[in-house]
Parts: sequence; structure tokens; C-alpha cells
Amino acid sequence: MAGSRSEKRKKKKLTIIGEFKAFISRGNVLDMAVGLIIGSAFTAIVNSLVGDIFMPLLGMVTGEVDFSELKIILKEAVKEGAEIIEPEVSINYGSFIQYIINFLLIAISVFLLIKAINTVRSRAEKLKKKEEEEAPKEEPAPDPQLVLLTEIRDLLKEKEDK
Repeated sequence: MAGSRSEKRKKKKLTIIGEFKAFISRGNVLDMAVGLIIGSAFTAIVNSLVGDIFMPLLGMVTGEVDFSELKIILKEAVKEGAEIIEPEVSINYGSFIQYIINFLLIAISVFLLIKAINTVRSRAEKLKKKEEEEAPKEEPAPDPQLVLLTEIRDLLKEKEDK
């Protein structure tokens, strides 16, 4: 009786492992994993584009205004000497504005990158289509049965002519 329980457990473990292997090896799971990896690498590119290129330009245009410091103080911090007893309570609307600006810059960056990729892809497809149109078109090989019937017809015609 005890042996049959352990055998059932082993079989159940094996079926769970088998199901997990089948799940993991399905194409859509692997595609999703690859997408996440590529997405995280792409995120670094977009963040660098926004932080290292767009933000300094925007800073020059806006006079290097830092929106993240803007806030409405609801309650001042309570300090005793250098120690803060109660922290400041504030509405940090400047951080919100900064996040909106970052979002818009990231969205524009992604849009421009995708647009550039689509333009390159479209040109490549047009070039491929043009090459296919210009390439000499080979006629498909005739059906072997048709060739055989034609030869038989020609042989019969030769016999009639003799």
C-alpha cells in the first residue's frame, strides 16, 4: 500500500515535470522571454537617448529649470536641532511634471526609432520587389505526363507518316 502511494507521487512529479517542460519549450514562451530581454536592452537605449541627448537640449531651451523641485508645502518639517522629528508634507507636482516630460520624450523617441526602422524595412522590401520584377522569369517545367503524352503523339504521327 505504501509502495503504491510513493509510485503515484513519483508519477505525478514526472507528469508535472513533463508538463512544465512542454510549457517552457512552447514557442510563445520562448518568444516572450526573448522579447523581454530585447525590451530591457532597448529600454537602456531609449533612456540614454532621453537622458543624455534630449534632456540637456531641453535644459538649454528652458534655462535649465528643474521641475522636480516644484512643490506645494502643506506642513513644514518639524526639526529639533539637526534632527527631523516630523518630515515635511508636500504635494510634489514638479516631479509629476518631470515624469510627464520624460514620458513624452520617451514616447517621441520610440516613435522616431520605430518610424526609422519601418522606413528602412519598407525600402528594403521595395528593393527586393524591384529585383524580383527585373529578374528573368523562368517558365515552369512542363508536367512530366504532358511531356510523355507529347512524345507518344509525335511517335504515332511518325508511324502514320511512314
